[in-house]
Amino acid sequence: MSQAKAYAARSATSPLAPFTFERRALRDNDVNIDILYCGVCHSDIHVAESDWGPSEYPVVPGHEIIGRVTEIGSRVSKYKVGDLVGVGCMVDSCQTCPSCQQNLEQYCDAGMKGTYGARDMIDGSLNHGGYSDHIIVREEFVLSIPEALDISKAAPLLCAGITTYSPLRHNGVKAGDKVGIIGMGGLGHMGVKFAKALGAEVTIFTRSESKISEAKQQGADHVIVSTDDVQMQAAASSFDYLLDTIPVQHDLNPYLNVLKVDGTHILVGLIEPIEPAVHAANLILKRRVLTGSLIGGIAETQEVLDFCAEHNIECDAEMIKIQDINEAYQRMKKGDVKYRFIIDMKSLKEDA
Repeated sequence: MSQAKAYAARSATSPLAPFTFERRALRDNDVNIDILYCGVCHSDIHVAESDWGPSEYPVVPGHEIIGRVTEIGSRVSKYKVGDLVGVGCMVDSCQTCPSCQQNLEQYCDAGMKGTYGARDMIDGSLNHGGYSDHIIVREEFVLSIPEALDISKAAPLLCAGITTYSPLRHNGVKAGDKVGIIGMGGLGHMGVKFAKALGAEVTIFTRSESKISEAKQQGADHVIVSTDDVQMQAAASSFDYLLDTIPVQHDLNPYLNVLKVDGTHILVGLIEPIEPAVHAANLILKRRVLTGSLIGGIAETQEVLDFCAEHNIECDAEMIKIQDINEAYQRMKKGDVKYRFIIDMKSLKEDA
């Protein structure tokens, strides 16, 4: 066992505060990682505040982890002490079901085990995430960080990055395709970068005219103000794909109408009932597809890290100290961040 320092939520209404706990003993296929940086995902807030159903407390959030290997188990072959590595949204799965056998661990039939808030598959202990000084993870769920990546900006690629990269790759987005990105937050701005790198013509849909220049700065070829009926009608039946990153209920029908025949609307932000209802005619009359996507498997997450290194893609982020995490949560709720927060975990030592 090893003692870990962390920040944790002890209830749905309490702020995150310093917390000490015991990490499990190193198993023969485990990697012990000293955490250098941890991204802050909106999912962290949802779990800390029990927005998606009752969470099990205490909760130590964090599933966008960059760190350095400090110890390895006797059967570990992929990593050595000193290696720069990452840990994303999951730390285990059954490894035997059809999904796991196809490198789709996120869709594991037994349920993938989240980096925090889930129970360990062997000893049943509660998983604690990256708002801590170190983490122990089985080798198969550890990722290599390419040397070309700036490690101070790479952490969000392990969630925001793979969440937007995976559906674009799975749906075969290619050069010449017309792709719309709905929403321009932590997910949306990464979607723009990936779609552009894949050669697509990219349009950002935003509700606010004030964000037009900001959208162009992100590399978008075009901007459509979705509240402008004239602009939306002019875009009718013109897009191959829409990547929808909006995390709250919104009307999908106007967006479906901008898709071509066989066009695809991909949900990656919304995890609740669709309201208002989708009009079936918007799908049937043009053979359009409404689909969803959840992060990516370990192999594909490694692929996105390598892709970002090759194409010089990084997340726009603001560095914070762990002591400022509660303020960061409040700013995220207000949309006051461009576009992600990353915690410099050396700040955790300041609580010593």
